[in-house]
Amino acid sequence: MKGAHTTCLHFTFSASCLVGAETDAGASVRFTVVDAPKPRPRVIFSGIQPTGIPHLGNYFGALVNWVKLQAEAGADDKLLFSVVGWHALTLPQDPRKLAAARSDMIALLLAVGIDPKRSVIFHQDHVQAHTELSWILGCLISVGRLQRMTTWKSRLAVARNANDESEIDDSVLNTGLLTYPVLQAADILAYKSTHVPVGDDQQQHIELARDIADAFNRAYSKKRRFFSLPDLMTTPSKRILSLTDPSAKMSKSAFDPKSRIELTHTAAEITTRIRGATTDSIQGITYDPVARPGTSNLLTILAACTGESAEACAARFASRDHGALKAAVTEAVEAALAQPRKEFTRLRAEQTYLADVAAEGAVKAREMADATLREVRKLTGLA
Repeated sequence: MKGAHTTCLHFTFSASCLVGAETDAGASVRFTVVDAPKPRPRVIFSGIQPTGIPHLGNYFGALVNWVKLQAEAGADDKLLFSVVGWHALTLPQDPRKLAAARSDMIALLLAVGIDPKRSVIFHQDHVQAHTELSWILGCLISVGRLQRMTTWKSRLAVARNANDESEIDDSVLNTGLLTYPVLQAADILAYKSTHVPVGDDQQQHIELARDIADAFNRAYSKKRRFFSLPDLMTTPSKRILSLTDPSAKMSKSAFDPKSRIELTHTAAEITTRIRGATTDSIQGITYDPVARPGTSNLLTILAACTGESAEACAARFASRDHGALKAAVTEAVEAALAQPRKEFTRLRAEQTYLADVAAEGAVKAREMADATLREVRKLTGLA
């Protein structure tokens, strides 16, 4: 027909794409529904060192977030949570205490809500692929880049009770501590992880893992990207600081045990630690992390326990004193830790069950990591 023409109309919606064809001659309209591509399944990996019982900072900064990720994960997502024993050896350890701590950490992961039927719970040192991959990846990164990583100085400063990182130099740096970011990259990449939930203080390490993955791809897999560049999943919780030195974060390896509240502390121990927490002599309660770090740290802890903002907590206590604030924090912390502590005590007595969980997790982890390593060997000419 003279003057007739066909116009193709495209409609895009969030769930699907409708493609319609219409003519100005009155022809019928045809629509084809094209399903939108499904999001790719995620592989979420994170690890925790068995160097002492986790404290409030670990609990609210990592463990609670892991449980939330588990609850919100898609059916095709894979979640792996590892007890990273090899990393613990970067600082001196008592072998008997380390062996017990490894088992305790499995119990704690279960106690806070990590489900071995949904997530893979395993010991890093049960999967040899981590160390072999670490060697291969270490050949792609310079010593200078590793020396510029800041975490090794902060770890040594805490362990040696130094005033600050300026007191730490290369003379006390062992090779394992220098290269542990490469092993951390291998932990992540062995499973072709797409997402890594860690705190802000580990951002530099995830950036390094991404750079190492990119270096491997450019060196050995230019036509197809073998490793995904893992995304950092930062936790919404603010950093919980030392109770005795609010200029530093709460740490399992801090010299002063009064600086932290551990998940297994009794109500009496929690009361003692919070009662002795550093605050200031300023009247009233305000949230000011710069001018009032100790008081603000208590407000951060209270907010983490109650789900409020630290500012909202400060407003509730604006006309009250530090005694009232410490009493409220003590009550909130005990309420938050009572159930995990009870469950940990129960699980700690079931050593056979804990060993079975770790063994089953290791089988699943090895299947994934060994598959990755077989491909890596082929790409690098080692197979």
